[in-house]
Amino acid sequence: MIATASPVTDLADRIRAGSHVSLARGLTLVESRSGVATELLAEIWKDSGRAHVVGVTGPAGSGKSTLVTQMGHEYVERGAKVAILAVDPSSAYSGGAILGDRIRMTELAGRENVFIRSMASRGATGGLSRAVLDGIVLLDAAGYDVVILETVGVGQSEVDVISVAHSVLVVSVPGLGDDIQAIKAGLIEIADIHVVNKADRPGADLTVKQLRESIRLAHRQGGDWNVPILKTTAATGDGVAELLDETAKHRGWMTEHGALREVERRNAATRIRWAAEAIIAERLRPGHRDFDVAVDALIARDEEPRQAAARLLTAMAVNPTRINGRRPL
Repeated sequence: MIATASPVTDLADRIRAGSHVSLARGLTLVESRSGVATELLAEIWKDSGRAHVVGVTGPAGSGKSTLVTQMGHEYVERGAKVAILAVDPSSAYSGGAILGDRIRMTELAGRENVFIRSMASRGATGGLSRAVLDGIVLLDAAGYDVVILETVGVGQSEVDVISVAHSVLVVSVPGLGDDIQAIKAGLIEIADIHVVNKADRPGADLTVKQLRESIRLAHRQGGDWNVPILKTTAATGDGVAELLDETAKHRGWMTEHGALREVERRNAATRIRWAAEAIIAERLRPGHRDFDVAVDALIARDEEPRQAAARLLTAMAVNPTRINGRRPL
């Protein structure tokens, strides 16, 4: 009797083979946090780890979407397969992505070797939801050479991107007043490359000067990557080729100096921590027997919170296959 592959294995095989339809379905499963998504990620994890993940972040209004579109065109011209994961604000009603970035990238969507997907931030305080990290795994395993991650652009909380991206591009624009102050407050330290977009506007050179001074004042050590400041005009494509050259140079520098390994460790640590938090959150909810007993013990002042939490976590470690009458995810 010939064994047949499971539906999850079939889906994983189709994603590896480059099916856009299957990849889109996998990303939908990841966003829905279904049990099938957990199986799919376990099946496909070993096939990831090859793509260059480029994070593009910065204040709203800096032209990130237009810049990412031009970067996509340039990557394709260079013979690369490129995926764009645009993190959009979450809908207050459905929790889904508003899809603004994907609408703006329609001119790129029809090109061969390009895949574009919007994902919701789902209120994540660092700008990225857990589904975004898992989505990158699927895109990587699907054979894309470059995954461009465009963050939602809410300002200085956009720091989770450093746990995901190999190269972080921080985009600013002249004439936004407090733009540089916002970058100083939260984004200056995470930039591998600073991009002054809309450089045809008055004040571009001043913005470059301000960024250069901010970098000079930042705490840097000898042997660190020398963070460049590039000027682009995404509307016309000016400076985009040079930006991709510098991004490739950064990837090479990371490989040569061991920094790529550090990013991979930080990425892995983030994934383990988020996965552990999700497992614990699922098993420690009102309505679960052991959890409700612990709540009653706190109300009766028989236990204090840390003691109750430690007891529940110990119970998980002792009997991981069945907690509160339920199988783990």
